[in-house]
Amino acid sequence: MGVTPPAPVFGMETYPGVYNSASPELNLSHVLAGAARADQTGALSEHQQYVIGLFLSCLYTIFLFPIGFVGNILILVVNISFREKMTIPDLYFINLAAADLILVADSLIEVFNLDEQYYDITALCTFMSLFLQINMYSSIFFLTWMSFDRYIALARAMRCGLFRTKQHARLSCGLIWMASVSATLVPFTAVHLQHTEEVCFCFADVKEIQWLEVTLGFIIPFAIIGLCYSLIVRVLVKAHRHRGLRPRRQKALRMIFAVVLVFFICWLPENIFISVHLLQRTQPGAAPCTQSFRHAYPLTGHIVNLAAFSNSCLNPLIYSFLGETFRDKLRLYIEQKTNMSTLNRFCHAALKAVIPDSTEQSEVKFSSAA
Repeated sequence: MGVTPPAPVFGMETYPGVYNSASPELNLSHVLAGAARADQTGALSEHQQYVIGLFLSCLYTIFLFPIGFVGNILILVVNISFREKMTIPDLYFINLAAADLILVADSLIEVFNLDEQYYDITALCTFMSLFLQINMYSSIFFLTWMSFDRYIALARAMRCGLFRTKQHARLSCGLIWMASVSATLVPFTAVHLQHTEEVCFCFADVKEIQWLEVTLGFIIPFAIIGLCYSLIVRVLVKAHRHRGLRPRRQKALRMIFAVVLVFFICWLPENIFISVHLLQRTQPGAAPCTQSFRHAYPLTGHIVNLAAFSNSCLNPLIYSFLGETFRDKLRLYIEQKTNMSTLNRFCHAALKAVIPDSTEQSEVKFSSAA
């Protein structure tokens, strides 16, 4: 019986009719060396992606996270301190700040999930997705409703007195929170019953949920926000033609431009990323766990998540710190706190210098009671 020569290996020179007995060992060593080089290259690529993701996460944590966390807390504290002077926009600011604050606080878990490990745990991935979606919807819904409320207040100032009351504003806030919870839990319940037997099932990876997130969480709100602010600009331009545009309204125009631009820039990358994944055809025979776009493109997914979280960090700057009303309240709040502490220290030092301890204690008790 003749000996059949081994099949030629790609990359090795073979000649017809010539067989080298050492070729199996040489071919095997060549294949192993090539595989090792490929593995090393893949590992290096993974390492580079991890370093880039870690660097971006550190930038977010150092620069944007403090702005979002402290800014939203200041909005809550200052507005609650002046609750007797709270207006309807202030009520919306408080609810928006609460939604953004939760989202910003939760972002620390998300931005350092660089290797996407918790997405492989079904229960944890589903819980994180539910939590993020509720606060994402509430933040976007409040932005949308505030845009509509501003248009009503500006363009229909004479007719909206009965509609724009604090009672109706509180009702609107409650309905927005209910809509955010419903937009998350109702689809979750529907798809969870269908995919409950899948080992790698995660709520965030269901295509129907992703389509709903793109349409209800971005396209429709952005269309409404853009329409409202275009109408607001139209009203302000008409006012400018008739009696001149006041400096306050000029600032309103700049803030309107900043609102739409930041919302669009922050949320557009994530929605494009999800839409591209949804429009791709699923390869037949692919494992369910490997079909997730997060596993396929972890660095891109990480970047678009950071961009989306940045919107909640920048909202305090745009909606409050650029507004004169909040700046006045914040200045008054800081002055009150500073003056109170300075006055207390001055009185304490003066009493200690001229009054005996026993009398001082009684005077301090009397002043505190007063």
